[in-house]
Amino acid sequence: MHQSRTAPIAKRRYRSIFISDAHLGTRGSRADFLADFLRRTECEQMYLVGDFVDGWRLRKTWYWDAHHDEVIRLILRQARSGTAVTYIPGNHDEIFRNWLGLEMAGVKLALNAEHTAADGRRFLVIHGDEFDSVVRYAKFLALLGDGAYNLALALNRYFNLVRRKFGYPYWSLSQWLKRQVKGAVKAIDRFESALALEARRGGFDGVICGHIHHAEMRDIGGVLYMNDGDWVESCTALVEHADGRFELIDWAAENRLSPWPAAPLPPSRLALPA
Repeated sequence: MHQSRTAPIAKRRYRSIFISDAHLGTRGSRADFLADFLRRTECEQMYLVGDFVDGWRLRKTWYWDAHHDEVIRLILRQARSGTAVTYIPGNHDEIFRNWLGLEMAGVKLALNAEHTAADGRRFLVIHGDEFDSVVRYAKFLALLGDGAYNLALALNRYFNLVRRKFGYPYWSLSQWLKRQVKGAVKAIDRFESALALEARRGGFDGVICGHIHHAEMRDIGGVLYMNDGDWVESCTALVEHADGRFELIDWAAENRLSPWPAAPLPPSRLALPA
Protein backbone atom coordinates (compact mmCIF):
# COMPACT_ATOMS: atom_id res chain seq x y z
CA MET A 1 0.00 0.00 0.00
CA HIS A 2 1.38 3.40 -1.01
CA GLN A 3 1.48 6.15 1.58
CA SER A 4 -0.65 9.16 0.74
CA ARG A 5 1.25 12.25 -0.37
CA THR A 6 -0.81 14.27 2.09
CA ALA A 7 -0.03 12.04 5.08
CA PRO A 8 1.57 14.13 7.86
CA ILE A 9 5.26 13.60 8.54
CA ALA A 10 6.14 12.62 12.10
CA LYS A 11 8.38 15.39 13.42
CA ARG A 12 11.01 15.44 16.13
CA ARG A 13 10.78 18.38 18.49
CA TYR A 14 13.99 20.00 19.77
CA ARG A 15 14.66 23.11 21.82
CA SER A 16 17.49 24.17 19.51
CA ILE A 17 19.07 23.07 16.24
CA PHE A 18 22.54 24.05 15.01
CA ILE A 19 23.41 23.57 11.32
CA SER A 20 26.42 24.73 9.35
CA ASP A 21 28.44 24.18 6.20
CA ALA A 22 25.61 23.23 3.87
CA HIS A 23 27.52 24.96 1.03
CA LEU A 24 24.37 25.58 -0.97
CA GLY A 25 25.31 26.49 -4.50
CA THR A 26 27.72 23.61 -4.96
CA ARG A 27 27.13 20.20 -6.50
CA GLY A 28 28.68 18.62 -3.42
CA SER A 29 25.99 19.98 -1.10
CA ARG A 30 23.67 17.27 0.21
CA ALA A 31 20.72 19.64 0.18
CA ASP A 32 18.44 16.62 -0.38
CA PHE A 33 19.45 15.17 3.00
CA LEU A 34 19.22 18.57 4.69
CA ALA A 35 15.74 19.26 3.27
CA ASP A 36 14.63 15.86 4.53
CA PHE A 37 16.02 16.67 8.00
CA LEU A 38 14.28 20.06 8.08
CA ARG A 39 10.94 18.55 7.03
CA ARG A 40 11.10 16.11 9.92
CA THR A 41 12.18 18.45 12.74
CA GLU A 42 10.86 21.46 14.67
CA CYS A 43 12.61 23.74 17.15
CA GLU A 44 12.31 26.93 19.17
CA GLN A 45 15.73 28.23 18.10
CA MET A 46 17.74 27.55 14.98
CA TYR A 47 21.32 28.64 14.35
CA LEU A 48 22.85 28.58 10.87
CA VAL A 49 26.51 28.51 11.87
CA GLY A 50 28.22 29.70 8.70
CA ASP A 51 29.04 28.58 5.16
CA PHE A 52 25.39 27.88 4.61
CA VAL A 53 25.59 29.35 1.12
CA ASP A 54 28.86 29.02 -0.80
CA GLY A 55 29.52 32.47 -2.22
CA TRP A 56 33.02 31.47 -3.36
CA ARG A 57 31.57 28.83 -5.71
CA LEU A 58 28.58 30.89 -6.85
CA ARG A 59 30.91 33.68 -7.97
CA LYS A 60 32.54 31.21 -10.38
CA THR A 61 29.59 29.15 -11.57
CA TRP A 62 25.89 29.08 -10.80
CA TYR A 63 24.37 25.85 -9.46
CA TRP A 64 21.06 25.74 -7.65
CA ASP A 65 18.57 22.88 -7.85
CA ALA A 66 15.13 22.19 -6.37
CA HIS A 67 16.58 20.74 -3.15
CA HIS A 68 18.54 23.94 -2.51
CA ASP A 69 15.36 25.92 -3.02
CA GLU A 70 13.49 23.61 -0.66
CA VAL A 71 16.05 24.07 2.12
CA ILE A 72 15.60 27.85 2.02
CA ARG A 73 11.82 27.52 1.90
CA LEU A 74 11.72 25.21 4.92
CA ILE A 75 13.94 27.49 7.02
CA LEU A 76 11.84 30.56 6.18
CA ARG A 77 8.69 28.61 7.01
CA GLN A 78 10.10 27.81 10.47
CA ALA A 79 10.96 31.49 10.95
CA ARG A 80 7.41 32.49 10.04
CA SER A 81 6.09 29.87 12.47
CA GLY A 82 7.91 31.47 15.40
CA THR A 83 11.32 29.77 15.40
CA ALA A 84 14.07 32.24 16.29
CA VAL A 85 16.54 31.83 13.39
CA THR A 86 20.05 33.29 13.67
CA TYR A 87 22.43 33.26 10.71
CA ILE A 88 26.14 33.54 11.57
CA PRO A 89 28.05 33.98 8.28
CA GLY A 90 31.28 32.07 7.71
CA ASN A 91 34.14 32.61 5.29
CA HIS A 92 32.35 31.13 2.26
CA ASP A 93 29.30 33.36 2.82
CA GLU A 94 31.26 36.31 4.21
CA ILE A 95 29.33 38.70 1.97
CA PHE A 96 26.51 38.53 4.52
CA ARG A 97 28.85 40.03 7.11
CA ASN A 98 28.11 43.35 5.43
CA TRP A 99 24.60 43.21 6.91
CA LEU A 100 25.28 42.12 10.48
CA GLY A 101 22.57 43.22 12.88
CA LEU A 102 19.85 43.21 10.25
CA GLU A 103 16.87 40.87 10.09
CA MET A 104 15.67 39.52 6.75
CA ALA A 105 12.49 37.44 6.40
CA GLY A 106 12.66 36.64 10.11
CA VAL A 107 16.33 35.58 10.00
CA LYS A 108 18.75 37.61 12.14
CA LEU A 109 22.33 38.13 10.96
CA ALA A 110 25.08 38.14 13.61
CA LEU A 111 28.86 37.73 13.71
CA ASN A 112 28.46 35.34 16.65
CA ALA A 113 25.88 34.61 19.31
CA GLU A 114 25.48 33.56 22.92
CA HIS A 115 23.21 30.60 23.45
CA THR A 116 21.85 29.81 26.91
CA ALA A 117 20.86 26.17 27.24
CA ALA A 118 17.80 24.98 29.14
CA ASP A 119 20.01 24.06 32.11
CA GLY A 120 21.57 27.54 32.26
CA ARG A 121 24.90 26.80 30.60
CA ARG A 122 26.20 29.54 28.29
CA PHE A 123 27.71 28.77 24.90
CA LEU A 124 29.58 30.86 22.38
CA VAL A 125 28.18 30.18 18.89
CA ILE A 126 30.66 31.04 16.14
CA HIS A 127 31.57 29.71 12.70
CA GLY A 128 35.26 29.45 13.58
CA ASP A 129 37.13 30.58 10.46
CA GLU A 130 38.71 33.35 12.54
CA PHE A 131 40.72 30.61 14.27
CA ASP A 132 41.90 28.97 11.05
CA SER A 133 45.34 30.43 10.33
CA VAL A 134 45.20 29.54 6.63
CA VAL A 135 41.88 31.32 6.10
CA ARG A 136 42.89 34.31 8.22
CA TYR A 137 46.44 34.97 7.03
CA ALA A 138 46.79 33.25 3.63
CA LYS A 139 43.52 33.48 1.76
CA PHE A 140 45.19 32.50 -1.51
CA LEU A 141 46.19 29.18 0.02
CA ALA A 142 42.67 28.79 1.37
CA LEU A 143 41.24 29.28 -2.13
CA LEU A 144 43.79 26.84 -3.55
CA GLY A 145 42.83 24.31 -0.89
CA ASP A 146 39.19 24.96 -1.69
CA GLY A 147 39.85 23.87 -5.27
CA ALA A 148 41.46 20.63 -4.14
CA TYR A 149 38.62 20.06 -1.71
CA ASN A 150 36.03 20.52 -4.45
CA LEU A 151 37.90 17.93 -6.52
CA ALA A 152 37.62 15.50 -3.60
CA LEU A 153 33.91 16.26 -3.34
CA ALA A 154 33.48 15.57 -7.06
CA LEU A 155 35.13 12.18 -6.58
CA ASN A 156 32.86 11.65 -3.59
CA ARG A 157 29.78 12.38 -5.72
CA TYR A 158 30.69 9.88 -8.45
CA PHE A 159 31.78 7.33 -5.88
CA ASN A 160 28.34 7.49 -4.28
CA LEU A 161 26.57 7.31 -7.64
CA VAL A 162 28.26 3.93 -8.14
CA ARG A 163 27.31 2.86 -4.60
CA ARG A 164 23.73 3.90 -5.27
CA LYS A 165 23.66 1.86 -8.48
CA PHE A 166 24.61 -1.25 -6.53
CA GLY A 167 22.15 -0.51 -3.72
CA TYR A 168 24.62 0.71 -1.12
CA PRO A 169 23.87 3.68 1.22
CA TYR A 170 25.65 7.02 1.19
CA TRP A 171 29.22 6.98 2.54
CA SER A 172 31.64 9.90 2.50
CA LEU A 173 34.82 9.05 0.61
CA SER A 174 36.12 12.63 0.95
CA GLN A 175 35.72 12.61 4.73
CA TRP A 176 37.52 9.26 4.98
CA LEU A 177 40.40 10.57 2.87
CA LYS A 178 40.70 13.68 5.05
CA ARG A 179 40.93 11.59 8.21
CA GLN A 180 43.83 9.59 6.74
CA VAL A 181 46.03 12.68 6.44
CA LYS A 182 47.98 13.22 9.67
CA GLY A 183 48.39 16.93 8.98
CA ALA A 184 44.63 17.36 8.73
CA VAL A 185 44.13 15.53 12.02
CA LYS A 186 46.64 17.81 13.75
CA ALA A 187 45.01 20.91 12.24
CA ILE A 188 41.63 19.81 13.54
CA ASP A 189 43.05 19.34 17.03
CA ARG A 190 44.65 22.82 16.98
CA PHE A 191 41.39 24.35 15.78
CA GLU A 192 39.36 22.67 18.52
CA SER A 193 41.81 23.73 21.22
CA ALA A 194 41.81 27.34 19.98
CA LEU A 195 38.01 27.54 20.04
CA ALA A 196 37.85 26.04 23.52
CA LEU A 197 40.41 28.57 24.75
CA GLU A 198 38.39 31.45 23.25
CA ALA A 199 35.25 30.22 25.02
CA ARG A 200 37.11 29.97 28.33
CA ARG A 201 38.42 33.53 27.93
CA GLY A 202 34.86 34.74 27.45
CA GLY A 203 33.62 32.95 30.53
CA PHE A 204 31.48 30.51 28.53
CA ASP A 205 30.76 26.92 29.49
CA GLY A 206 31.30 25.79 25.93
CA VAL A 207 31.55 26.65 22.26
CA ILE A 208 29.44 25.61 19.26
CA CYS A 209 31.03 25.99 15.83
CA GLY A 210 31.39 24.62 12.31
CA HIS A 211 33.95 25.35 9.57
CA ILE A 212 36.12 22.21 9.58
CA HIS A 213 33.43 19.69 8.55
CA HIS A 214 34.19 17.48 11.50
CA ALA A 215 31.30 16.78 13.88
CA GLU A 216 32.56 16.45 17.44
CA MET A 217 31.48 16.81 21.04
CA ARG A 218 34.12 16.61 23.75
CA ASP A 219 35.47 18.26 26.87
CA ILE A 220 38.64 20.31 26.37
CA GLY A 221 40.07 21.55 29.64
CA GLY A 222 36.66 21.92 31.26
CA VAL A 223 35.07 23.57 28.19
CA LEU A 224 32.49 21.67 26.16
CA TYR A 225 33.55 21.87 22.51
CA MET A 226 30.80 21.04 20.00
CA ASN A 227 31.08 21.14 16.23
CA ASP A 228 27.86 20.55 14.31
CA GLY A 229 29.66 19.09 11.27
CA ASP A 230 28.39 19.73 7.75
CA TRP A 231 25.96 18.77 4.98
CA VAL A 232 28.56 18.03 2.35
CA GLU A 233 30.42 15.07 3.82
CA SER A 234 28.87 13.86 7.07
CA CYS A 235 25.28 15.23 6.96
CA THR A 236 25.18 16.08 10.66
CA ALA A 237 23.46 18.57 12.95
CA LEU A 238 23.75 19.44 16.64
CA VAL A 239 20.48 19.50 18.59
CA GLU A 240 19.54 20.53 22.11
CA HIS A 241 16.77 18.65 23.90
CA ALA A 242 14.24 20.27 26.22
CA ASP A 243 16.34 19.43 29.30
CA GLY A 244 19.51 21.08 27.95
CA ARG A 245 21.11 17.85 26.77
CA PHE A 246 23.00 18.10 23.47
CA GLU A 247 23.21 15.42 20.81
CA LEU A 248 24.89 15.08 17.42
CA ILE A 249 22.50 13.79 14.77
CA ASP A 250 24.05 11.88 11.85
CA TRP A 251 21.22 11.99 9.33
CA ALA A 252 22.97 9.80 6.76
CA ALA A 253 23.78 7.13 9.35
CA GLU A 254 20.21 7.09 10.63
CA ASN A 255 18.96 6.34 7.13
CA ARG A 256 21.46 3.70 6.05
CA LEU A 257 18.68 1.19 5.27
CA SER A 258 18.03 3.18 2.10
CA PRO A 259 20.68 4.15 -0.47
CA TRP A 260 18.96 7.51 -1.05
CA PRO A 261 16.94 8.32 2.09
CA ALA A 262 15.73 11.82 1.35
CA ALA A 263 12.01 12.04 0.68
CA PRO A 264 11.07 13.25 -2.83
CA LEU A 265 10.19 16.88 -3.33
CA PRO A 266 6.55 17.84 -3.76
CA PRO A 267 5.62 17.98 -7.47
CA SER A 268 5.16 21.76 -7.26
CA ARG A 269 8.85 22.30 -6.36
CA LEU A 270 10.50 22.86 -9.72
CA ALA A 271 14.25 23.04 -10.13
CA LEU A 272 15.78 26.43 -10.84
CA PRO A 273 18.13 26.65 -13.85
CA ALA A 274 21.55 25.20 -13.10
